[in-house]
Amino acid sequence: MNITRRRGAIALAITLGVLIIGGLIAFYIPWVLLNERSIMLFVLGLILLGLLVAGVVLNTVFLVREVRRNERQDSFLNAVTHELKTPIASLRLYLETLQRREIPEPQRQDFYRIMLEDTGRLLSTVEQVLKAGELNARSRHQNRSLLEIEPIVSDCIAITRQRHHLPDDAIVLERVPGAVRLRVRGIAEDLRTAIVNVLDNAVKYSPNGVQVRCSLAIVNYASVRLSISDHGVGLPPGQDKRIFKRFYRVPGRMAVKIKGTGIGLFLVRTIVRQHGGEVKAVSAGLNQGTTISILLPLASSLPAESILPAAQAEVQQ
Repeated sequence: MNITRRRGAIALAITLGVLIIGGLIAFYIPWVLLNERSIMLFVLGLILLGLLVAGVVLNTVFLVREVRRNERQDSFLNAVTHELKTPIASLRLYLETLQRREIPEPQRQDFYRIMLEDTGRLLSTVEQVLKAGELNARSRHQNRSLLEIEPIVSDCIAITRQRHHLPDDAIVLERVPGAVRLRVRGIAEDLRTAIVNVLDNAVKYSPNGVQVRCSLAIVNYASVRLSISDHGVGLPPGQDKRIFKRFYRVPGRMAVKIKGTGIGLFLVRTIVRQHGGEVKAVSAGLNQGTTISILLPLASSLPAESILPAAQAEVQQ
């Protein structure tokens, strides 16, 4: 019902814009006929018409963008509500069961395990929302440390395996040949947040089995590239950039089946840009898997005082 209303609002805004522009042109034709001998009035009318048409077009574009932004925000609120309500309802059910009945010890331990998983899911959702606000308010001159990227990636892989109860071969890191130490200057907690979000997405969108491959490589002797590839549902054409927008989720059946808040990859892009890097997604199509690549400047090529690029404005959108 809400989707139908929003589509109707977009159609109405576009229709009104077209009608207004058509009316302006219809009024301008008599103006030309009446003042065809006066070049000054003709030019003045042309300028006024151009300004009015530009104003109507801009207003229509802003209205459509606002409707779509509201739609993404509503989707985010619905998703967050679900992500909070579901584990809370589960926790309450198990606690009431433990309170009212005598439960055998093995079943009690099973209840405890499920409750811990629910609290972890709840905490993860809250942390993502808080992280989005924290990045928005972060100081431009916050201190960065010299970090080795490979141990951070290994920690993130271990966290993801444990969170989703995966075997060791489900997520594999291809080691850098030799004893090369790839170092970047940044905030370890933020980089872990970005990498874990990408890994979580790779796992969630691999419904037929998790086979995630991670690799590190040096690019042009100045940057390090972390590539995370899965064999999951892939991306439809034209979605490779949209998935990094705030509150955006790829439309379709998978978006309904797989729950999320729509801010995970937005956080990834924001964090990577704040570290002077870039992130991109590549997919051959639906059911062809996805590769997300994070490119970060190596510490030797990045002055400490110029870590944060122009991504601050991106966070404040």
